[in-house]
Amino acid sequence: MLAALSGLAGYNTLLVTLGATLLGLAAGGAGAFVFLRKRALVSDAVSHATLPGIGLAFIVMVMLGGDGRWLPGLILGSAISAGIGLLCVEWITRRTRLSEDAAIGAVLSVFFGLGIVLLTVIQGMSSGRQAGLEGFLLGSTAGMLASEAWTIAIAGAVTAASVVALRRPMTLVAFDPEYARSQGVNVRWTDLSIMALVLLVTVIGLKVVGLILIVALLVIPPVIARFWTDRVDVMLIVSALSGGIAGGVGTVVSTLAPGLPTGPVIVLTAFALFALSLLAAPRRGIFAAALRHVSTQRRVHLRQGLLSLYRGEPILDAQTLAALRRAGFIRADGVATKAGRAAAQARAVDAARWATLRSLRGDDPALEAHDGMTDMTEVLTPDQIADIDRVRGQLRGVA
Repeated sequence: MLAALSGLAGYNTLLVTLGATLLGLAAGGAGAFVFLRKRALVSDAVSHATLPGIGLAFIVMVMLGGDGRWLPGLILGSAISAGIGLLCVEWITRRTRLSEDAAIGAVLSVFFGLGIVLLTVIQGMSSGRQAGLEGFLLGSTAGMLASEAWTIAIAGAVTAASVVALRRPMTLVAFDPEYARSQGVNVRWTDLSIMALVLLVTVIGLKVVGLILIVALLVIPPVIARFWTDRVDVMLIVSALSGGIAGGVGTVVSTLAPGLPTGPVIVLTAFALFALSLLAAPRRGIFAAALRHVSTQRRVHLRQGLLSLYRGEPILDAQTLAALRRAGFIRADGVATKAGRAAAQARAVDAARWATLRSLRGDDPALEAHDGMTDMTEVLTPDQIADIDRVRGQLRGVA
């Protein structure tokens, strides 16, 4: 793998790897906005709509005297077909009562069915028996020419640059179309620009990933990025890097093991990154969630134990006793230490303050974020706490 990445395995292998990496970067960047716009299924319709264009482009090139395998011609045909499919989805959604997912299902099935029919016709042609167009279904780099790799690399770089250039209006539309419209952004054309980027990624990725699996390269990287950040700029970078890593590493593995299909290996690499993020992401990962759960349980037992110490109630729960012992608040025989009595007094005062605040501002949604286990000194200023204590004193005086 290192030899392939360093160029020692051959110029063509290096070029194919760089092309797939740029494709992954472009797919991750464009996919981030598709994900944020909640239109991932549209990319599925676009990818399946490329198949009739591939078949028709092959037939036209054969009729013109070529062999039908010229990649730029196949890409042009697939782009025209996918563009028509995208416009069909948009027209059906805007001009009929059908929902977008129904329009996507109709366009996807019809275009893909037409493509399969055309592939069957091609296999019956005298010059089409060895067409090898099935490689566009799952991707194939084993027989890729240097010119084809250059085409993919250049197109991927152009698409990635377009994502960077259009990121601001696409971000506004993804989060708040009405606000974007008030800022002078043409929402419809921005949506079409996002879909155009998806179309570009799809058609340039046919040779590498295949039309069936290109959707995974558009969807998985932004999902990976979402595990790690809440910021759009950071998400865009992480998504692009995830796609680039998946494209590069997956292509190298597929190139060095010719029996492995390129597209599935790239998707499996992306899934490996997804699984790592699912497990290890610091805020949304499974491990982090498990640690937070354990920490919350300990805080609950410690809080309840301190309140029981303050009230002089017997503590029977073993986990609560263990939490108090670990904190040094009780001795082995269950008697409270000096630090334990002080902590119990502080916890009781804090609980009373929270109760007073909720009685005064029970309808404040900001209070819902606090579960009663957070010290009030970490949330409010000393002046605010003093005001609450003053109200508590007045309430006790009335009582």
